Amino acid sequence: QVQLVESGGGLVQAGGSLRLSCAASGRTSSSYTMGWFRQAPGKEREFVTRIIGTTGNTYYADSVKGRFTISRDNAENTVYLQMNSLKPEDSARYYCAATRSTWSWRSYTDITDYDSWGQGTQVAVSS
Repeated sequence: QVQLVESGGGLVQAGGSLRLSCAASGRTSSSYTMGWFRQAPGKEREFVTRIIGTTGNTYYADSVKGRFTISRDNAENTVYLQMNSLKPEDSARYYCAATRSTWSWRSYTDITDYDSWGQGTQVAVSS
C-alpha cells in the first residue's frame, strides 16, 4: 500500500486560493491514479477530482470545475490540488486517495475505487 500525507490546508477568505499537497511514500508509482475527496461536517465524503496515472487524464466534480486544478509531480511523488476562487461551501476536510488501477474507461469518482487514503487536511473558507 501507499502512505499518503496531505498538507496545505488552512483558513482563507472567499475568493482566495489554496494549494493542497499530497505526498506519497511506500510502494509508490507514478502510474497510480490519484484522487481528491472532501467531507464537510455531517455530510458524506464527496468526489472532487482525479488524475489517471498512465494517461494524465483529469476529471472534476461540477462544483469545482474551472476553479480547481489537479496536477502531479512524479519526481517528487506528490499530487497537488490548486484551489482558486474559493467559496464558503468549499469548506471541508480534504482527503487524498490512491489506487493502482488505471483503466481509462473507469470514472474513479467513488470512494470504493481507492484503496489508500491520507488523514486529510482542513480547509475553511470564510465569507
